[in-house]
Amino acid sequence: MSEQSRGTGRIRGTGSRRRKPARRHRAKVVAAWTVAGVVVVGGAGLGYAYLALDGNLSSIDIDAKLGTDRPDDVDDGSQDILVLGSDSRSGDNGKYGQDEGAARSDTAMVVHVDKGHKSASVVSIPRDTLIERPACESDTTGDPVPAGHRAMFNTAYEVGGPACAVKTVESMSGIRMDHYLEVDFTGFKKLIDELGGVEITTKTAINDSKSHLDLEPGTHTLNGEESLGLVRTRKSVGDGSDLGRIQLQQAFIKALMDQTKSVGVFSSPKKLFGLADAATKAITTDSGLGSVKKLTGFANGLKGLGADNVHMVTLPVEYDPADPNRVLPQEKAGRQVWAALQHDRPIPASATEKSAGDKGDADQVVE
Repeated sequence: MSEQSRGTGRIRGTGSRRRKPARRHRAKVVAAWTVAGVVVVGGAGLGYAYLALDGNLSSIDIDAKLGTDRPDDVDDGSQDILVLGSDSRSGDNGKYGQDEGAARSDTAMVVHVDKGHKSASVVSIPRDTLIERPACESDTTGDPVPAGHRAMFNTAYEVGGPACAVKTVESMSGIRMDHYLEVDFTGFKKLIDELGGVEITTKTAINDSKSHLDLEPGTHTLNGEESLGLVRTRKSVGDGSDLGRIQLQQAFIKALMDQTKSVGVFSSPKKLFGLADAATKAITTDSGLGSVKKLTGFANGLKGLGADNVHMVTLPVEYDPADPNRVLPQEKAGRQVWAALQHDRPIPASATEKSAGDKGDADQVVE
């Protein structure tokens, strides 16, 4: 099977697929923002639980795996973080589907925090984007993995794990990733439940048989399972494609950030510990964030961020003329996006205005 034909799902907005999809697209990146929000809110209050929570964390030494052949490490106070949602089916995740070979990353976001840590830009990378994948090393065998031409973006994680995913993003963007954060699917649900749910208002009914979500118009407090259903929904969003689903995820993330900021964790040590315990069990980090002390220090630097300070876009793409199930990066517009992050500037609206799926209209579904 060619690399560009891997994966499932028709991207073009027909609302249908060529074959029955695996139950993927878990949008675990939402949990990543929850983790950040929880630690921001909890901040220094986690000190009493460092030892207990440190045992929950998993970390990977990305720097050691990639060596020195990387973009320059610009020390200007800004930070760039690759946030991935892996598609592992191990453990509790098994009930959502069976492994089809190696794990994949079906959700990816590059988060750029400006040097003043007062605002952030988030660039979602569609999983079906065809890219030039650099040569990597297998994270399971250590064997060389050759470069891939017209490879789907999410195959980088599949063939080479987190280090290859980071290397691929750095090759695409020319930006060195300061940190890596990977979020577990099951952990996402548990974290939402610890938060007490997330309140969202739907403008139209959502009835999606694939995500098993059925909501009438109005205000709802979604538990973990329902929240997962929402971020998996595509049929009720715009053109019914994965690009529309990304926009819905982004709208939900902002609601989630507001919810996280509003929970009263300082007044309840038990709730604080429950949130921190769920959060640290849900993530894998790079070694630079591989302890609660390091993670808390990082998150304390993000306290000034709120939903209104976060600008979310999708990497500008166009449908592949050779395969309507795939998309290609718009080179000129993509360079504008990455250049904005490199120079610590807002992403210009003109960079994404002609992107496929830009009119997904998620804001007409959730407010």
